Amino acid sequence: MRVLITGATGLIGTELTRLCREKGIKVNYLTTSKSKIEKEEDYQGFFWDPNNKEIETGCLDGVHTIVHLAGASIAEPWSDSYKRKIIKSRTETADLLFRTLEKTSHHVENFISASAIGVYPSSLEKLYFEDNEQVADNFVGEVVRKWEAAADQFESLGIDVAKIRVGLVLAEDGGMLEKIKKPISLNMGAALGSGKQWQSWIHLKDLAGIFLFAIENQLTGVYNAVAPNPVTNKELTKELAAKMGKSIWLPNVPKFALKTLLGEMSEIVLSSQLVSCKKIEQVGYNFEYTNLSRALGDLT
Repeated sequence: MRVLITGATGLIGTELTRLCREKGIKVNYLTTSKSKIEKEEDYQGFFWDPNNKEIETGCLDGVHTIVHLAGASIAEPWSDSYKRKIIKSRTETADLLFRTLEKTSHHVENFISASAIGVYPSSLEKLYFEDNEQVADNFVGEVVRKWEAAADQFESLGIDVAKIRVGLVLAEDGGMLEKIKKPISLNMGAALGSGKQWQSWIHLKDLAGIFLFAIENQLTGVYNAVAPNPVTNKELTKELAAKMGKSIWLPNVPKFALKTLLGEMSEIVLSSQLVSCKKIEQVGYNFEYTNLSRALGDLT
């Protein structure tokens, strides 16, 4: 089996690539940097330039599944130009793949796209499942709506589509955990806003594991990629501080201060999504990290 991965050198892509190669699945990957191109039997790089609609069509040779992970980080300051970049880096890259498949002889049967649980409206009480039709009325909701629409278009080519809605990713290096750890390491950690907002987290190993599971089982449809036991922001902050041997003594950072500091981007840390993982479990995925304490113990 050979897969094509976009965003293969990013946080999720690096781990997924490692798992694929361990399983004997060969990986083609797309990169905008020619210096990152490697040519091994089971790991082959190909150049693309989505801005100029350029792509090496050889990237599709022998490929039956595409995993689309490319996208600019959402955890950077949201200037108007950067907000456009967040959307375009997800949709225009998918469009380039779509147009390439449309005019090229290929064997692609599955298109698996990353997505985000930020599509669900913020709520302290509601438990969200994949069939929820409400979309958050904010920038993240707009991003996910356009991101998933870009994936859905592949169905018109007779290709099966799966969308993996990713939660708060816990990883040793990179991701949101790294940003949360910094103030705690300085004994300046504090819960954000009310601290009651739900954080539906997932360990990086399980996240990559879900993408691998989707590849191997040719999943279609929408799946939430979150661990079985979400926690509140206050619980996450306290548990992480305890694992780091630090104390939480400061009061919660008030909502108005976060909005002043982060602007519109504050919705990332203040929104609350309590999200179910039952669907991915029901199709056979078994989580390695089901509770926060064990996940953080592996990462700190």
